[in-house]
Amino acid sequence: MQLVTSGLRAPWAVDLAPDGRLFVTERAGRVRIVQLGPGGGLRPDPWATLPASTSSDGEKGLLGIALDPDFTQNGFVYLYYSYGPPNGVTRNKVVRMRDQNGLGTQETIILDGIPGNNTHDGGRLKFGPDGKLYITTGDAEDGANAQNPSVLAGKILRLNKDGSVPPDNPTPGSAVWSLGHRNVQGIAWQPDTGALYETEHGPSNFFPDCCNDEVNLIVPGGNYGWPTVRGAPNDPRFRDPLIDSGRTETWAPSGATFATKPGPLRGSFLFATLRGQHLHRVVFGPDGHTVLFQEKLLTNQYGRLRDVFEIASGEFLILTSNRDGRGVPAADDDRILLVTLR
Repeated sequence: MQLVTSGLRAPWAVDLAPDGRLFVTERAGRVRIVQLGPGGGLRPDPWATLPASTSSDGEKGLLGIALDPDFTQNGFVYLYYSYGPPNGVTRNKVVRMRDQNGLGTQETIILDGIPGNNTHDGGRLKFGPDGKLYITTGDAEDGANAQNPSVLAGKILRLNKDGSVPPDNPTPGSAVWSLGHRNVQGIAWQPDTGALYETEHGPSNFFPDCCNDEVNLIVPGGNYGWPTVRGAPNDPRFRDPLIDSGRTETWAPSGATFATKPGPLRGSFLFATLRGQHLHRVVFGPDGHTVLFQEKLLTNQYGRLRDVFEIASGEFLILTSNRDGRGVPAADDDRILLVTLR
């Protein structure tokens, strides 16, 4: 393990520019820049500061980030953040900013009106191999939202880069790609098949109304059952998770990636866990459904882990999340760590 930088405040997501700048979101509304490589480090001034609504005991704030696939040409950066209008109702939106002279400018709304709350705000942004922008949302603490196809909460959404709805989405004119989700925190595409997988938080109540954190294989238009079912009930109306944490263990799974570089780890699905305080590795069979192997890595070594990001060397960047109001921070938290897995 190598320390990349420290002193961040509740970082949530990262993306890497071709010039070696690592863009990092902090929940309070700041986008920070970490220059990778010799002589790099955390820049003192934010790239941008957004009016994100956050709270010490919640999950909302500045969450996801994704750089445009054509970032070198257009400098576009996409962000997901919570805001509180005058009536006190939390909402989430996706915006696009432009990188100009090393700072974020020209905020443009891509999607607005995503229901939000103090918790269950989703927030992951990623561009898929099809060039579309995928957005994860939580149920905004109202499970009924997840089953309502006309509400953006409790979904995975898919948009064109300009915010328009692709014509091949499951429902014409709708951004909804899948529904029936409680709080999706991670998405990643298998490097050989292009299949989309996600990580999702289950409830954190007392047994038996507890846990069942999930990993799901996402199909267009699929319904994943929340809040009607949880775990794997084999209900033909819904799609069961590939794995879940059971009724007594909480992982609180967050950011996810696949190992894509040549080597023995290629095709492994990796996701960071918050309450679980480990990096979870899953190996799927050739059918993409069967779980051949899973293990916990880095257990209880660095506290709460928020995101995992593969870089060109095949190593992984890990974000800690110990200053998010729910962890026990070390003096140098929060950190970005460079980890080599074998």
